[in-house]
Formats: sequence, structure tokens, C-alpha cells
Amino acid sequence: GRGFAFRRKQKIERQYRKFLKKGRKVHSQKDDQFTDTYPEHLKHLYLAEEERLKKRCRTPGDSVLPEEKLNKAVESFVLEMMRHHCTALPRGGDENKAKFFCFPLVTEGKFKKKTSNQKAKEEYEKIKAERARKKEEAEKRKQQREEAQRLYKQKKMQAYKILSKKTKKGQPNLNLQVEFLLQKIQQ
Repeated sequence: GRGFAFRRKQKIERQYRKFLKKGRKVHSQKDDQFTDTYPEHLKHLYLAEEERLKKRCRTPGDSVLPEEKLNKAVESFVLEMMRHHCTALPRGGDENKAKFFCFPLVTEGKFKKKTSNQKAKEEYEKIKAERARKKEEAEKRKQQREEAQRLYKQKKMQAYKILSKKTKKGQPNLNLQVEFLLQKIQQ
């Protein structure tokens, strides 16, 4: 038992111990959190909160020794890792009789990985589609603007024709101007 599987198991155990140590540090900080800083008239509330948090931090299985708990957790973690990454470990069978031939299983994600050329092509297609869309929008805006300008010029010409008419003596025709203003008001 000093092969790669043993070293992997030791590595996982070290990681798990580190994790547990971090958890203990967090809990100890929580315990110190409620001391010295609360006012006298609210002290009973803070103490009650502290007791409640301490009870919540304790788990029902605290009677089990930490070393046994660690070993059980590490074994279950290792077995789960082996199930995911090893081909010969049975799902429901006896783990002790299984042979561990560890080959990383090929996942679907590896097939979907794109090459830089494919990424560049996709990027180019996106840029090309974006440019085409922008060009169409610009063309539509240009046509709308031209149409609006044409209608505006047409109205202006009609107004100019009406307002610029003169009488025989060369004076502006006030009757036509008044009618034009009346039409404008009615619209």
C-alpha cells in the first residue's frame, strides 16, 4: 500500500484536516464575537444570543471521536472521487475487491472544446452579423429621413406658392394668406 492511491489518500486527508482547522478557527472567532462590547442594559440579550449560537454550532454527532469522524469522511470522500474518476470501481459492489485502474473519464465538455481557429471564425461571424444589422438600421434611418425631408419640402413649396402670390398691382394677396392661416389653425 504505498502506491499512487495511498499518496492520493494522504493528500486528501491533509486537505480535509486543513478544511476542519479553518472551520474551527471560524467557530472560535464567533465565540469571541460577543464579549466585552455590549452595553449593560442589553447584556442579557447578547448573552442569550451567544448561547443560542453555541448550541447551533454543536452537532448531534459530537460524541464520536474527531479522528474516527475524520477517517470516515476521508474514506467516503476518496470512494466518491474514485467513482467519478476510475473505470473499475463498481457503483454498488464491494469497494475492497475492486481494482483501481484510474484513467480520467472523457467527458462531453472535452469534445465541445473549441480550437482557436473555430473561436476566431465565430468571432468573425458575430462581427459580420453585427455590421450587417447596423448597416440595415442605418439604411432604414436614411430612408425615413429622406422621406420626412421630401414631405417637409413639399409642404414648404405649397405654402410658398400660396404666400408668394401677388395681385395685378404687385401687392401680396392677403385673402390667400388669411385662408392659409385658417387652414393651418384648423389642422
